[in-house]
Amino acid sequence: MSNTKITDEEALAFHLEPSPGKFEIRATVPMTTQRDLSLAYSPGVAVPCEAIAENPELAYDYTNKGNLVAVVTNGTAVLGLGNLGALGSKPVMEGKSVLFKRFADVNSIDIELDTEDPDAFCNAVKLMAPTFGGINLEDIKAPECFIIEQRLKEELDIPVFHDDQHGTAVICAAGLINALHISEKKIEDVRIVLNGAGAAGIACLELLKSMGARQENCIMCDTKGVIYQGRTEGMNQWKSAHAVKTDLRTLEEAMKGADVFLGVSVRGAVTAAMVESMADNPVIFAMANPHPEITPEEARQVRADAIVATGRSDYPNQVNNVLGFPYLFRGALDIHARAINDEMKIACAHALAELAREDVPDEVALAYGKNLSFGRDYIIPTPFDPRLIHRIPPAVAKAGMDTGAARRPIIDMDAYELNLKSRMDPTASILRGMNARARAAQSRMIFAEGDDPRVLRAAVMYQRSGMGKALVVGRKEDVREKLEAAGLGDAARELEVVNAANTHHLSTYKQFLYDRLNRKGFDAQDIHRLAARDRHVFSALMLAHGHGDGLVTGATRKSAHVLERIGHVFDADAQHGAVGITAVLYKGRIVLIGDTLVHEWPDAEDLATIAQRGADVARHMGLEPRAAFVSFSTFGYPISERAEKMHKAPDVLEARGVDFEFEGEMTVDVAMNAKAQAAYPFSRLTGPANILIVPARHSASISVKLMQEMAGATVIGPILTGVDKPIQICSTVSTANDILNMAVLAACDLG
Repeated sequence: MSNTKITDEEALAFHLEPSPGKFEIRATVPMTTQRDLSLAYSPGVAVPCEAIAENPELAYDYTNKGNLVAVVTNGTAVLGLGNLGALGSKPVMEGKSVLFKRFADVNSIDIELDTEDPDAFCNAVKLMAPTFGGINLEDIKAPECFIIEQRLKEELDIPVFHDDQHGTAVICAAGLINALHISEKKIEDVRIVLNGAGAAGIACLELLKSMGARQENCIMCDTKGVIYQGRTEGMNQWKSAHAVKTDLRTLEEAMKGADVFLGVSVRGAVTAAMVESMADNPVIFAMANPHPEITPEEARQVRADAIVATGRSDYPNQVNNVLGFPYLFRGALDIHARAINDEMKIACAHALAELAREDVPDEVALAYGKNLSFGRDYIIPTPFDPRLIHRIPPAVAKAGMDTGAARRPIIDMDAYELNLKSRMDPTASILRGMNARARAAQSRMIFAEGDDPRVLRAAVMYQRSGMGKALVVGRKEDVREKLEAAGLGDAARELEVVNAANTHHLSTYKQFLYDRLNRKGFDAQDIHRLAARDRHVFSALMLAHGHGDGLVTGATRKSAHVLERIGHVFDADAQHGAVGITAVLYKGRIVLIGDTLVHEWPDAEDLATIAQRGADVARHMGLEPRAAFVSFSTFGYPISERAEKMHKAPDVLEARGVDFEFEGEMTVDVAMNAKAQAAYPFSRLTGPANILIVPARHSASISVKLMQEMAGATVIGPILTGVDKPIQICSTVSTANDILNMAVLAACDLG
């Protein structure tokens, strides 16, 4: 479990710096010239205004309505803190707005209404509703929250969603689908006990009943015990709807023989004796926050067969609303939905459940410091799963379209899913085209380091994604054991495992290597050691002889070592034109930097070659190459011996007659900033450079790592080009997804 502790001072400083609050508003259009202002405001703005007045649906096209949600509260039930009032709730509502943006790219404004009168609240929301594509109600106490939500749903033609109710219900339902799958039970047969008859509890039970749970099998409890037919004390219309005919009167009595316990109540409400009395494979969702009704340790002490979920991030199986509301709204907004109905919520729950049953990406394992695989301790996806954005909204959107909630149905769902991938991940738009090329190529990819679990996971993903055949260099038994440890035991039969002991080509490989190296100080014994015992050399020999189409290596050894080993088989050095190009992606911009791998201190001729290789890579990525030779000087000033080669390199390119834009030498700002470029009208660049050629490998490495660490830029590469066969060298900190991406690059043959 996590031991993270946040002090009051840290929390206050976080909200104070660098500026008060947690988000700001930025213009999405240029606002620098008088023309910009005239288009953004008067007189230009009159045109869309008149168009929308004539056809209100055009507001989704000409304004931000279609991607704008209001997070609305009156602060009467803030987290577990109670009635803090409208202003006291603002930090929480700002946080909710940030989550919308972070997880689903939904713009959101927090609105705190200073009233506890449901009529005044509803009137205020109704009056501002034309501004928004959806309304997210938050932290409103029961029973007013039921009244407010129901009335707004009836009066507004945009989605109204009370997350405290339905967000919890959706994630609870997703977890229960998988818990029942593991325990081999059906929702229509199980006995469910709910403790906590507030907003979230009632919503959970209502959703489960709409999914097939039977009224007579569901027992709801509150502080006064079982809600049974005929009870009058502490009742209201929402509780009465779930009253059942039963002789049970206490939570303890209700728990005997129950299959499922759902808790949205208070710490300690459930005892070990209650858990012990439940049916086989009991499902216990103790969702009280911050302290559950019973801890997983306490539950499992008496029932080792229990499947336990809580609302806390430091326990497995967190019922976390952030898995639901951003993606529900994303899907609803994208079909211009009139509402978020039960079918859309159920679709969200099923999509989440299906995702949890799939192999877990490395990003998730890194975030949680452990490997996760579907089972009793992993029945709900985690918020860090990068697949959520492109798996959940399409399911929600489809359900909305099928049930008539959509104003503007999505025609091409495949394109929509691809758009969602690109929306949140700057690498997606580039990798999308490369993935398509890789699938078309169907390359036999050699994964050189079959003793590393990350490499094995990448190999499995490569093959199961339909990219081609994965050839893993390693020992069969070792590969099988590591796959089983990673929860991928069934993949052991799928992968082809190759090594010097089981190949028929070793003598051919050795002769080839001897012919290359016998005049470089290598005798027959050295050759045998290299070919039979060094996996990098062996893999390269496989590739050289056509026993594979591409090679991925480097995850376990430093790139310099790997490059030296590959150099025994291929001419993968500076003298033969090999180059390493790294792609850096940040805020929608893509810049290629070279050489990040091969040339230690290139001269002008080398720099020109690096630029040409960079242009090749740029075109493979769908970019129109614009190369800049960067230095600390611009076009000869200040004068420096160190900058001289950068000054000469463009002349070399010009003499070679290349067919792409290039210029130099220049500082980085002149290379990349259109305004700075304007001071040099003679420049051959027609826009900001997307290829930066730097003076030396150390400066390339520093530039890439600085962008990665300081700005959080996404880095792809280094991409090895200029070698006879497709070889890509990963870094030692690569995740399985990183290694898979490098395999895709190798399959595309960027060299």
